[in-house]
Amino acid sequence: MTISETDRLHSQLSRLEDKFPGYRTEIVGGNIMMSPVRPFDGRTIRLLENSLEAQLGEEWACISDVTFPFSDLDELCPDIAVVPRAEADRNLSAYSPDLIELAVEVVSPSSVRHDYVVKDKLYAQRGIQHYLIFDPYRAECTMMWHPGPDGYRGRDVIPYGKPVELAMEIGEVRIETDELPVDRETRVPGPDR
Repeated sequence: MTISETDRLHSQLSRLEDKFPGYRTEIVGGNIMMSPVRPFDGRTIRLLENSLEAQLGEEWACISDVTFPFSDLDELCPDIAVVPRAEADRNLSAYSPDLIELAVEVVSPSSVRHDYVVKDKLYAQRGIQHYLIFDPYRAECTMMWHPGPDGYRGRDVIPYGKPVELAMEIGEVRIETDELPVDRETRVPGPDR
């Protein structure tokens, strides 16, 4: 995909987001996906980003909902992506997925399958070393590592209330989960793992 094609697609997605405020838009498997943003999602993202930023040091930064073109069929916008600070400081509308050290998604009712199944495979195939899924409906974090061609080979599920501890090449990160919001009212289907 050329940069001009990427800019064109991102421009189309931006117009969709402008027409449908409160929705996040991505291209997954060649399909445009619109997910409503809920208060718990936004609060979880904010708390996670604050925690990560405080631990990353000067060389790395968090960016949110920025386009990463994976292929002609997949243009993902991780809830949080940890990338080199020098790249984040360029303030672009699209970045190479090869820059991502850590991808973080927060599950919404409409994103369950994409977060657990589709993105697991796409992030792993691209060689992104670590992928975290925070799920306010199950009150747990799924931590994935050791990427392979069919998805991540390593997987741990950490219930909220216990810390998520992640050893990355860029340093160790500890995310406290006891203050993350939990939605026990909304019924969300389980992913097809």
